[in-house]
Amino acid sequence: MELHAVPDLPEIRPGDDLAALIAERANLEPGNVLTVASTVVSKAEGRAADLSEFPAGPRAREIASRLEELTGEEKDPRFAQAVLEESTELAMDAPFLLTETRFGHVCVNAGIDRSNVPDHDLLLLPKRPTESAQRIRRGLETRGIEDVAVIVTDTCGRPFRHGQRGVALGWAGISASRDWRGEHDRDGRELGVTVQSVVDELASAANLVTGEGADGTPAVVVRGWSFGDLEGSDNLFRDLEGDFVRQALREWRFEG
Repeated sequence: MELHAVPDLPEIRPGDDLAALIAERANLEPGNVLTVASTVVSKAEGRAADLSEFPAGPRAREIASRLEELTGEEKDPRFAQAVLEESTELAMDAPFLLTETRFGHVCVNAGIDRSNVPDHDLLLLPKRPTESAQRIRRGLETRGIEDVAVIVTDTCGRPFRHGQRGVALGWAGISASRDWRGEHDRDGRELGVTVQSVVDELASAANLVTGEGADGTPAVVVRGWSFGDLEGSDNLFRDLEGDFVRQALREWRFEG
């Protein structure tokens, strides 16, 4: 498998055609996977915002005040308001905001970015990242580039481990996971629980190439990877009924 960053992409502005910009700079072939950082997807979709657009309500002011007491750092209640408006559930409100976004992703601060946003205060995640991936894929198809899967990626932290890693937010032309259940290991034992999140693994691999900070390479072409002859599924985000960590957080929050 090979991964290649798409070079020389310009600063993305609202309304920019990401498919066209990438197609002009990348040699895309059938079977390739294209990963695109959510930051440029959000910029193209006009998801940059200012704190003034989020006047703080009572809940946001309460959250900001509590975080200030806990951390000793000044917290803008307008940012807390933006997080609340971009979330369907607040899983934790201290010592940081852990939220579920409107498309099911659980992350800190609803994934709102405060870096690499020229002329604005905030960059919100795409509203519907899978639809974003589908639009990019259709844009490639209109330019004669067929059978290229697209993954919209982001980075976030992990429980129990230091550091950030790449994850998938949306995808098109590829299943989110492949199911190894029913296959056998080298000793002939049948696998009973293994479901591999391939879109997350490809996103994480691509993040090694895109880097962080000011690298300016938000798109990566993956070549030589194959899904294989396995069942696929589009399940990526756990339902609450099977997410025992979120259930425990709910009980902890309510008891607190």
